[in-house]
Amino acid sequence: MEQTTLQAIQAHAVAEYPRECCGLVVATAAGEQYVPCRNTAETPSEHFRLPAEDFADAEDQGELLAVVHSHPNAAATPSDADRVMCEASGLRWHIVSVGQVTGEPAECVDLQTIDPCGYEAPLIGREFAHGVLDCYSLVRDFYARELGIALSQYHREDDWWEKGQELYSMDRLQAEGFQPIAGELQHGDMILMQIRSPVPNHAGVYLGDGQMLHHLHGRLSERVPYGGMWAERTCYIVRHREARHD
Repeated sequence: MEQTTLQAIQAHAVAEYPRECCGLVVATAAGEQYVPCRNTAETPSEHFRLPAEDFADAEDQGELLAVVHSHPNAAATPSDADRVMCEASGLRWHIVSVGQVTGEPAECVDLQTIDPCGYEAPLIGREFAHGVLDCYSLVRDFYARELGIALSQYHREDDWWEKGQELYSMDRLQAEGFQPIAGELQHGDMILMQIRSPVPNHAGVYLGDGQMLHHLHGRLSERVPYGGMWAERTCYIVRHREARHD
């Protein structure tokens, strides 16, 4: 990275603090440049969302070299979500930490770089980041890795269940190859639950032996006994047509 690019990134991170900044490093006809982009995340102090139109505008200027974002009041160490999104982008990622001492101006402390390397977040113990690593991401990864079944990816807004959206509607589940079941659960069944929501907004996977794999907001993904409050909050259980056991 050229020094002028690094300085532009640091200036953007400081200007956006305490919000996360985001942008792209581009190889233009005039040389390497940093293109600041908008962060349209609903919680910009914790996450970033780089709009597709800003991405396209940067592409018009030249070859995309890297994605950039800042970690306000935190180390530049990449999170599980950073690593997953880096893999999805196929680009190098630069992460800059920015903080502020009381009475002093904000300043950048560190910069770390990661490249796509085949990283996959673990099924148990992954960090939560809605839309990237959440309950549906966990279910989707489980089905792909453990059962060889590919489920579609869906964009989901923060608090989608309060906005008239239904990620786990029965129509969508049936289109993916699921059917509701009753009776004894088997390994791989998807459990749909309602947690302080007007519609099903949480999913887990039955692992057998009374255990469920799930990822609750703000917590690490985990294996827990299925029963009690989880059973009380269950709306329905579905089984994929390709996951039926003889």
